[in-house]
Amino acid sequence: MPTFFTEVFDEPSAVAPLGLIVLEGAKELGSKVDNYLVNWYNRDLSKRKADFIKKDTFILESECPRFTTGDGKGVIKDSVRGRDLYIIVDVGNYHCTYNMIGGINRMSPDDHYADLKRIIGAAGGKAERITVVMPILYGGRQHKRNSRESLDCAQMLQELYSMGVSEIITFDAHDPRVQNAVPLMGFDNFFPTYQILKALRNKYPDLELTKDNFMVVSPDEGAVNRNIYYASVLGVDLGMFYKRRDYTTIVNGRNPIVAHEYIGSSVQGKNVIVADDIIATGDSMLKLCTHLKNDGAKNIFLNATFALFTEGTEKFQKAYEDGLFTAVLSTNLTYTCPELKSRPWYIEADLSKYISYIIAYCNQNKSVADLLSSSERINELLKK
Repeated sequence: MPTFFTEVFDEPSAVAPLGLIVLEGAKELGSKVDNYLVNWYNRDLSKRKADFIKKDTFILESECPRFTTGDGKGVIKDSVRGRDLYIIVDVGNYHCTYNMIGGINRMSPDDHYADLKRIIGAAGGKAERITVVMPILYGGRQHKRNSRESLDCAQMLQELYSMGVSEIITFDAHDPRVQNAVPLMGFDNFFPTYQILKALRNKYPDLELTKDNFMVVSPDEGAVNRNIYYASVLGVDLGMFYKRRDYTTIVNGRNPIVAHEYIGSSVQGKNVIVADDIIATGDSMLKLCTHLKNDGAKNIFLNATFALFTEGTEKFQKAYEDGLFTAVLSTNLTYTCPELKSRPWYIEADLSKYISYIIAYCNQNKSVADLLSSSERINELLKK
C-alpha cells in the first residue's frame, strides 16, 4: 500500500468527479474517510493541472427526514449529475433514532437499508456510477435457506443491482458466496487482518507471534477460512472448534449450541487468537475461553470484525476480571457503544484510512488487488 496518494488524483483516469454521500449511521466513519481523501487530493496542488480545484470536502449534503407517521424520504441537496458516487451506510448502527407517533424509535438494519434505497432513488439515475460502501452486510447472517426461509442478503443485492448500483464494497462478509446472487455486479469483500494485527502489536509490542508461542483457533467451521489466513501469514498452528447444534429448535433466530468440540494441537502455554466476523451475545466466545483456559492457554485474544455486543458488556467484564481472556480486538466499521470503548480490554482498529484507499483506487479505475491481499504488509509488520 503506498504511503502517499498524490499520484492517484494526479492521473486523468478518474471515472468521474468523486462524490461521497454519508448516511446518518455512518457519520463518524464517513467524516474520517472524507478527511483522508481531501488531504490526499489537496496535496501539492501547485504541481497539478489547472483543472484541479482545492477541495474542502467530497461529502454531498443529504438527509432522510421522517414524517410524524414514521414514513421517510431521501433528499440530496447537492448535484450528483455525472458524479462517481460512493454511498457509505452502517446498517448496524442501533444508536440512531427517529420520532414516530409521538414516540422515539431506534433505527434497525431495515430502517438503514430503507434510507439507502431512498438516497439512491433521490439520485434519480443522474450519477455516472453508484457504489455502496456497506461494511457490515445487510442480511448477511441470513445468507442461505434451510427450509421455507427468506434469503434477505441475496434479495438485497438483487434489489440494489436493479436500482443501478454497480458495486458493493463490504468487509468480512458472513458468507461471501452470497455474491453469486448478482454475478454481473461488482462485489469486493475486504478483510481487516493487517489492521487487527497492527493494533495487537501496538498494544502488546513484546508479544511473540511465533509457532512456539502463538496459535490461531477458529471458533467454528464457518470461520475457518479467515483463521486459516491468520495462521498461514503468521506461520503458526491452527485449531478449530466444532459446534454441535440442536437443529430441531430455534432460539432468537438460530439453532442453539449443544457442545463445543475442539480439534487441533495443544494450546498448553500458548497465546491464542480467536477470529470471527461478529460478536453478538458473545456467549459462544466466552465458552471457548473457558475451554481454552482449562486446556492451559496463556493469553486469549478475541477478534471480531464487528463487535456488536447485543447483550451489553457486563459478562465480558466479569470474564476479563476472572482471567478468561486478555483483550477483544475489533474495528470501527460499525457503531461501537461508548460503554465498550471505555472497557480496558477493548482494542479498536481504525479502518477509515483503508476505506479511503479503496475509494481512491476505485475512483481512478485502479486495480484493488493489492488492497485485497495484506500478506506483504503483515510480513513487513512482523519484521519490524
